[in-house]
Amino acid sequence: MDPNHYRFRGSWRLAAPTSAVYAALEDVRSYPLWWPEISEVRPTGEETGDVVVRALLPYRLVISLEVRRRDPAAGVLEAAMRGDLNGWSRFTVTPNGPGGPDGEGGTGRASGAGGAGGVGCRVLFEEDTRPGKPLLRRLALPLHPVFRANHAVMMLRGRRGLAAYLAAGVTGASGGDR
Repeated sequence: MDPNHYRFRGSWRLAAPTSAVYAALEDVRSYPLWWPEISEVRPTGEETGDVVVRALLPYRLVISLEVRRRDPAAGVLEAAMRGDLNGWSRFTVTPNGPGGPDGEGGTGRASGAGGAGGVGCRVLFEEDTRPGKPLLRRLALPLHPVFRANHAVMMLRGRRGLAAYLAAGVTGASGGDR
């Protein structure tokens, strides 16, 4: 096992139309409004930007994102990551289907979606990454479980924040459903 290689996968169920969820996720500039661990987004180009992240652990990450795939029809948003983390991350937004799995890590609980087959959608999050920050690489072996737990808390709070943001009827600059 390489302690510097992280693969994350989780699922969120949200009580909102897939188009509204996709629009909110596509509008990275709005993330600080609903995702507590994302403190700042700095656009650097049409398809690029820097995201500043600080979760429970006392360190700050600056991650440069570049859009690799934006496919509203398939519900896929994928970005390459460089900087303090290197790799890729992907959101896939699909309508709720009957009996679909909730995913891993306990973050797939329904958020007012009425469970499988309910109104709303499922967001699958996938990430494959390695730390670029030297301190994180040095601490990878002893703190690997702590880093994973830190990520799990960040994702849980992201799901809760997005659910509240959508329930308030806020739409991103991309113009999703209300």
